[in-house]
Amino acid sequence: MSGYAASAKQYAQRVVSGEILTCEWVQKACKRQLDDLIRFKRKSSIYQFNPELLDRYGRPYRPADNLCAFIERLPHVKGPLASRMIVLEPWQVFILSTVFGWVKSDGKRRFRRSYIEVPRGNAKSTLSSAVGLYMLAADREGGAEVYSLATTRDQARIVFGDAQTMARLSPGFRNRFAVNVGAHNMHVLQTGSKFEALSAEGSTLDGLNIHFGCIDELHAHKTRTVYDVVETGTGKRDNSLLWVITTAGSNRSGICYEVRSFVTKLLNRVFEDDSQFGIIYGLDEGDDWTIKDSLIKANPNWGVSVREEILVPLQAKAMQLPSAVNNFKTKHLNEWVSADKAWMDMRAWDAGTNPDLELDQFLGQPCWVGLDLASKTDIAALVMVFQHPDTPDAYAVFGKYYLPEDTVQAAGNSQYEGWAHTGRLSVTPGKVIDFSWIEADLLDIASRFSVEAVAFDPFQATQLSTRMLSEGLPMIEVRPTVLNFSEPMKTLEALVLQKKLAHDGDPVLAWMASNVVAHTDVKDNIYPRKERAENKIDGIVALIMALSRAIKPGDSVVLGSDYELMLL
Repeated sequence: MSGYAASAKQYAQRVVSGEILTCEWVQKACKRQLDDLIRFKRKSSIYQFNPELLDRYGRPYRPADNLCAFIERLPHVKGPLASRMIVLEPWQVFILSTVFGWVKSDGKRRFRRSYIEVPRGNAKSTLSSAVGLYMLAADREGGAEVYSLATTRDQARIVFGDAQTMARLSPGFRNRFAVNVGAHNMHVLQTGSKFEALSAEGSTLDGLNIHFGCIDELHAHKTRTVYDVVETGTGKRDNSLLWVITTAGSNRSGICYEVRSFVTKLLNRVFEDDSQFGIIYGLDEGDDWTIKDSLIKANPNWGVSVREEILVPLQAKAMQLPSAVNNFKTKHLNEWVSADKAWMDMRAWDAGTNPDLELDQFLGQPCWVGLDLASKTDIAALVMVFQHPDTPDAYAVFGKYYLPEDTVQAAGNSQYEGWAHTGRLSVTPGKVIDFSWIEADLLDIASRFSVEAVAFDPFQATQLSTRMLSEGLPMIEVRPTVLNFSEPMKTLEALVLQKKLAHDGDPVLAWMASNVVAHTDVKDNIYPRKERAENKIDGIVALIMALSRAIKPGDSVVLGSDYELMLL
């Protein structure tokens, strides 16, 4: 095995053995590669790793080695290493060798999509810029169209600008590949190839024939437009690559978290997709973020571009200032958070996932329902709570969600259509929610389970509750007040932390949980809020209402309070 390929394999082996401290997603990405080296070791296998290929002039080369050697002949362009030649770290060699080293029998790439998630400061842009130059000039693609893409011009120019500076500082590269460096693009006249920065801001992205599409900081994309354009545009070529490299973010409803979720399921072997590569650097559940070892674990370029003398003081600051914690965790430990002062421990929430949990397992069992209708143009949520069959003081929850068709089409939430397609979201025709859908679901629930209570906020629900009462359902008003919400909200948090709340991995409810901010009054009561209008929490509100009946089924109902809860 060649030098770069051997280095990549050694890195993977050291990660899997525990010699290099990494999180589970890095371990699983390395294990996948090591397993594939065994799985496809025969010459007759559908994929070969770093085989000797011939270029159009009959000259031999190995794809992984060729790329890594190419990049190490380019200079750094920023910071204390500026103008020095790039020296790839083992983790970078592993990523590059894996993505580019696997080829099919025709010599074309196996991996057509790559997702790399790593904290800030780990030389993401440098790596992407170098790969972009390779795809422009050295990937043996006629008329290659290489793009750095983002939602804004400034973001799109980061990767392109670094590549531009690399090219200007590398006369050998420009002469060898006849690359012309312009103010707004780079091109190779001999092959008709070009490299440009494009954004959804003032650019027409449709109709692109993309050979390499680099999306930097996908977490910052509020819509899925750019990602979908690149994914579609790369489908027009037979050796293209969609390259995503990003830090964690705060929008669990966005396209970045959607792709991340796909990658985690892939690494968990829930399904196979031989065209997708993914690796995520960060921490594991239960890791103490306040210690130095966590910084080393989450940052693969520790001691190189991630400097101890810079990061340790930032860590100490976050330990002293609660307002700085989420930003530090997101940017430097690659942890996904949503609200600026998020309430729910999302790792603990995710730990409650049981993909085998099914609603039919609770047929005939006691059921408490929470119903938050919000407004007729926004999400309505219906959440069912059951006592867990194996643990008396634990619960299982299932959610249903409703949106009008016009809102789904007009909303900036890129997940709505996907949730509708998978059946997680019911889309009613027209501009407002058709409450008859919810009534039909309530009646169906009543026919299958022993409904103990349907807790509802009377706002928007008077007529529905009257009709359901006439059908015999036990409708109980639970107004959104601090007195009604504080105890069940604290109970919900405790159940999650104690791993006594089970769910089937419902992505809508998880997103809503991540959006909740807990506001506390002078008496230490808490109540749920959201920081931004687009951060919906209706499902959690419905869950709190249902729990208020499940944990106190015999208590009298508090119908109101002077201290009204503001659900903005």
